[in-house]
Amino acid sequence: MEKARPASPASSDTVGVTNPGGSSPFVLTCDHASNFLPAEFGTLGLAAEDLSRHIAWDPGALPVALRMAQALDATLVETRISRLIIDCNRPLDAPDLVPPVSETTAIPGNAGLSDKQRAQRVALSWQPFHDTIAGIIEDRLARGQETRLVSVHSFTPVYKGRNRPWHIGIIHDEDRRLAAPLIGALQRLAGVTVGVNEPYSPADRVYFTLERHARSRGLSCAMIEIRNDEISGETGQRKWADLLAGIFLNLEPEEAKGSRRSAVGKSVQSAS
Repeated sequence: MEKARPASPASSDTVGVTNPGGSSPFVLTCDHASNFLPAEFGTLGLAAEDLSRHIAWDPGALPVALRMAQALDATLVETRISRLIIDCNRPLDAPDLVPPVSETTAIPGNAGLSDKQRAQRVALSWQPFHDTIAGIIEDRLARGQETRLVSVHSFTPVYKGRNRPWHIGIIHDEDRRLAAPLIGALQRLAGVTVGVNEPYSPADRVYFTLERHARSRGLSCAMIEIRNDEISGETGQRKWADLLAGIFLNLEPEEAKGSRRSAVGKSVQSAS
């Protein structure tokens, strides 16, 4: 399974932006990109092996998102703090915003936090992440650049004893402008089991980033969930990133397809 980045982000660098001037209509987010815990939080009372598990981040999601951003000339916004500190894909009133339990694992360092401690975590990671996304989208809209928001996640093959057969899931609400053609393209692939609002749906309160930044502005959006055993290594990460980039290219306006198709080809060759 993918390991954390060796370099720890500075306290002022809790959100990362790749290719801020991207020409693609797609803006990507990776809400659970990192399992990094700032030193002041220690290990939150967890064993070291717990910090490599899905409870701390979405393994494999960031490499996929980075390769997609390169192939599509898209902007990517990523978190650089573990969701165990605060989950940036949750509203501020969510009970699992700072999870006291993740799946079946108790998080001792998240128990009994004061309002001040919670506010400090919001200011550390949640607020910068959402302010960054909002700023990027507002700048794009101000200059008339088409914008579609896509969040990239991964999920575990087994959750609380339940097997999850889907290789990839597409999460959407009643706005299916982006999700429907994406689902259709994936369902035409041989050997790929596609979950539609599986393994999660907006009813699970996992759609917050898209609701806050896309739905509130009338922008099309979709959430991608890839089963993490599919993207545990470079081969799988490359496969899914290139597959999704190719699908997204064909969803772009006709006038943009030609130049971006060439860019996708060059990116795939250089990264292979």
